[in-house]
Amino acid sequence: MTALPSSLTLGSLRVETPVVLAPMAGITNAAYRRLCAEQGAGLYVCEMITSRGLVERDETTLKMLVFDELETTRSVQLYGTDPVYVGKAAEILCGEYGVAHIDLNFGCPVPKVTRKGGGGALPWKRALLGEILEHAVAAATPYGVPVTMKTRKGIDDDHLTYLDAGRIAQESGCAAIALHGRTVAQSYSGQADWSAIARLVEHVDIPVLGNGDIWEAADAVRMVEETGVAGVVVGRGCLGRPWLFRDLAAAFAGEVVATLPTLGEVADMMRRHAQLLCDHMGEERGCKEFRKHVSWYLKGFAAGGDMRRSLAMVDTLADLDRLLADLDRDEAFPVQELGTPRGRQGSPKSRVALPEGWLDDTDGTDVELREDASETTGG
Repeated sequence: MTALPSSLTLGSLRVETPVVLAPMAGITNAAYRRLCAEQGAGLYVCEMITSRGLVERDETTLKMLVFDELETTRSVQLYGTDPVYVGKAAEILCGEYGVAHIDLNFGCPVPKVTRKGGGGALPWKRALLGEILEHAVAAATPYGVPVTMKTRKGIDDDHLTYLDAGRIAQESGCAAIALHGRTVAQSYSGQADWSAIARLVEHVDIPVLGNGDIWEAADAVRMVEETGVAGVVVGRGCLGRPWLFRDLAAAFAGEVVATLPTLGEVADMMRRHAQLLCDHMGEERGCKEFRKHVSWYLKGFAAGGDMRRSLAMVDTLADLDRLLADLDRDEAFPVQELGTPRGRQGSPKSRVALPEGWLDDTDGTDVELREDASETTGG
């Protein structure tokens, strides 16, 4: 049995618990990262931003680059398809924003991204992938900032890229590679293939982080034991459950803990989340941002439809307080929800949207790809 790692080393950066919060568009803003960090040590990654948006000082991109005052380790995921832009963006993140870690996204399955050769489609072009990674590493190295990459198994089962991507990441000087055990065609459907993660661990010498189907702390432990990963990346599993990071920290410390909060304790967490959003964004926008989280927090609880609808329309913290006070604080956590998928799942795609002729060769050095400055999604 593989011994559980107690920490994670990414170049010069030491993470006290080998757990990384996956960047999720519209979710992992400064308020949510603070909320999760309050639960347990780990690495909490900012929403993905585009290299072009940062270099061209796009207003929306810059607004996403906000950090909480207690966020001592700044981590940002960068998306890009042009090596020069990615290098310039990495320089800006290190020099102007004082980031301690940069992650490059090559895992996004969204058609509007893959159609342009970005996200999970890009690793098919091995030479282009190498160029992008080398530019990022070269820009970040003088600052001592580690660069990692996140990817998927491949475009589909007939066009796998993850082993080559791991080799290229290692050769380019990346500090680690994270693998989501699904193909682009799978999107978020079906089951993650942990055996592919284990093969990547055997294939490279740099740390591998595993991603996919970690719904409980016990899943993270099992992934480490089955694959030998150096750490785990958690995305949808923490939606409406920031305390998952408390469980994860305990599990990697050798303690078996499963937090089963009462509805009252969940309500307190909801209130804390809303307060942090309002602190960062102002009350009106903060309350609007909070609305999307209501159904995740209340998943499995008996709170009725009228209550859920009202909570999903709150405009002020006072309204939120009034509604939360009507919940049955003693209601037990719905144990049937443990270990079940959360967030988007969808269905597999019969065909992945790609640029014309994309699969004709695996080089990509002469390919010119146009990225949108405001692209915001995850993988």
